[in-house]
Amino acid sequence: MKKKIKVAVLFGGRSGEHEVSIVSANSIFRALNKDKYDVHLIGIDKLGRWTSVSSERFLAHSSNPRGLDLGASSNTQWPVAFPSEISMIDIDTKSSEQKFDVVFPVLHGTYGEDGTLQGLLELSQIPYVGSGVLGSAVGMDKDVSRRLLHLAGIPVVPTRCYRHHQFQKDPDSILKEIADDLGYPYFVKPANMGSSVGVAKVKSLSEARQKVTDAFAYDTKILVEKGVDARELEVSVLGNYFPKASIVGEIIPTHEFYSYEAKYLDENGAHLKIPAEDLTPEMRTRITELAIKAFQALECCGLARVDFFLDRKTNELYLNEINTMPGFTNISMYPKLWEASGLNYSELLDQLIELALERHAERSQLKTSL
Repeated sequence: MKKKIKVAVLFGGRSGEHEVSIVSANSIFRALNKDKYDVHLIGIDKLGRWTSVSSERFLAHSSNPRGLDLGASSNTQWPVAFPSEISMIDIDTKSSEQKFDVVFPVLHGTYGEDGTLQGLLELSQIPYVGSGVLGSAVGMDKDVSRRLLHLAGIPVVPTRCYRHHQFQKDPDSILKEIADDLGYPYFVKPANMGSSVGVAKVKSLSEARQKVTDAFAYDTKILVEKGVDARELEVSVLGNYFPKASIVGEIIPTHEFYSYEAKYLDENGAHLKIPAEDLTPEMRTRITELAIKAFQALECCGLARVDFFLDRKTNELYLNEINTMPGFTNISMYPKLWEASGLNYSELLDQLIELALERHAERSQLKTSL
């Protein structure tokens, strides 16, 4: 009998997307083929403490993520602790029987999707699903990623970037500068966050200060983006060195925009059109080609969801952002787009694990000494 691949699913984390991560991990755990994989669940609480969670406890609470207390050490295989205190949480041990074959870091946002966790896993020489340190960090930082996309000739929405110390020093002049440069409405968003956490639409000067301040609660750097009356189109990308793109889907929010509430709190917050309708074959091709080009320009590996805006008035196409660990809930676009493209959820997870092992095997052949 072939030995099962030992998979550690990491979830939770120190970010505003903690609860979303738990729901994603729930879907992944249920879909992983237990005949092929020996699956272990490791939760990270909001203080950054790691704990092993039994599948029974996880399944009992993860459908309501706020009810899963990762700070409680009862019913765990080892106590809640910080990684440095327990030798990498047994991710890498002297015993080959205990060592994980691959880690699936289902963490969204900071301290999980931004290269920090990836660096930890690289140092431990453990294969993991998704982009490496550079691709993860660049993909997370919307400011840096847009600069690189611009250099690659990929169109992005007109954007300004501001840091917290700038805004604190002279908020009035910055708010005036934004209004003069971009006009109303515009969007503010933390530079390093996902799931639309901290994102707000600003329609007038009277509400600008509060909404900009709110965005700074999640990051020390924010983006201010020109409001565009646009369709929201998305593509899923899969692969390492020869990535492929799914069909194009469309998000049609029932809220004013595709906010956190529309994504996760309101069951009717958005309609998904898969495939997107009323696109010419040329536009579909352009979108998928730009998605792959962006994936490569930002040094991504494994997977990413690439989001676009298509201006309703001018038909101009803009790349909005790239998400290197997109949501994996049962309503998330990344797996749904692949399912519509002929790759079901379980097979998608198989391919992601294979890609992680492939990338690790290649990097393991590199010389580390002269």
